[in-house]
Amino acid sequence: MSHSHSHGQGTLPPSAANTNTLRLVAWETTRRCNLACKHCRAVAEDHPYDNELDTKASFKLLEQIREVGKPIIILTGGEPLLRHDIFDIAAFGTKLGLRMVMAPNGTLITTETASKMKESGIKRISISLDGSSPETHDAFRGIQHAYEKSIQGIKIAKDAGIEFQINTTITKSNLSEIPKILKLAEDLGAVAHHIFLLVPTGRGKYILDGEINAQEYEETLNWFYDQREKVKLQLKATCAPHYYRILRQRSKKDGKKVTFETHGLDAVTRGCLAGTGFCFISHVGRVQTCGFLDIECGNITRQAFKDVWENSHVFNQLRNLDNLESKCGICEFKRVCGGCRARAYEATGNYLAQEPLCSYQPEK
Repeated sequence: MSHSHSHGQGTLPPSAANTNTLRLVAWETTRRCNLACKHCRAVAEDHPYDNELDTKASFKLLEQIREVGKPIIILTGGEPLLRHDIFDIAAFGTKLGLRMVMAPNGTLITTETASKMKESGIKRISISLDGSSPETHDAFRGIQHAYEKSIQGIKIAKDAGIEFQINTTITKSNLSEIPKILKLAEDLGAVAHHIFLLVPTGRGKYILDGEINAQEYEETLNWFYDQREKVKLQLKATCAPHYYRILRQRSKKDGKKVTFETHGLDAVTRGCLAGTGFCFISHVGRVQTCGFLDIECGNITRQAFKDVWENSHVFNQLRNLDNLESKCGICEFKRVCGGCRARAYEATGNYLAQEPLCSYQPEK
């Protein structure tokens, strides 16, 4: 428990303490997509989906989120640019004082959509590059010319003055290319490079050779740590809570005081934020602790967002780290890491079980 909890909490119930400040909401504004990625959580396809939240319901959702806090809203999908009202939604959120960001795949960005992003207050976009060449990226994304269209989209967005980050999902097939992708992100002028460790859900379940093992994982995250001093980009590992353990182990070994402020988001975060600082809302209003942990925690078509955020059983279970079981439960790094709850769930059917992709043995 850090000392900051006692300050500024006023009469809020303990559940609303700073530990569970809503920082990020990923909202799948549509499931429709023009790509067919091998690892897709949503198994998205290019056709309209039924029962997606309409404009009015979308505005209402943003108002309800604003009642809980001022998180960053990630407009994701599917491909968010396939929603005709996406810029109305972005503008509405901006007006409410929410920081609106978007996760398009880059292939549909035109000078027109880029200027609409700017106008509607989109502060940053994230574009995925899963290979450093057309061959590797296109194979992953399931469509030809995806690479050149994404690069073109990135350049258009940059010209429009929109800051962008590159996201990369790491699998066996692109593991060796990660240094090249980082270099590419730097050359393109990205503000950040976020690496994602594959969570085997949706189509990702079937990339059987796609998952790197715990050892490769550990090596990759250590390499990533080493890049921090070398590049201007902000580096962040997502769905890789062990990175926060490595950050502490390595800083200690290097005799550095652990001050993460210099590394942007590392300062405010810990490993897995699912249910504590982050949540996911599906295209039909289903609320989950994250997009990969496929358990319905509530539905905003039937209840207020605040009600789900504060009262969901799953959310509240994840907020108490003493609930973690086996190796994760006794680990001295559990406060900073927490393990990936979605990988635990996919592997065992129990989201409180130990993270299956961790090679670390707790000192206990």
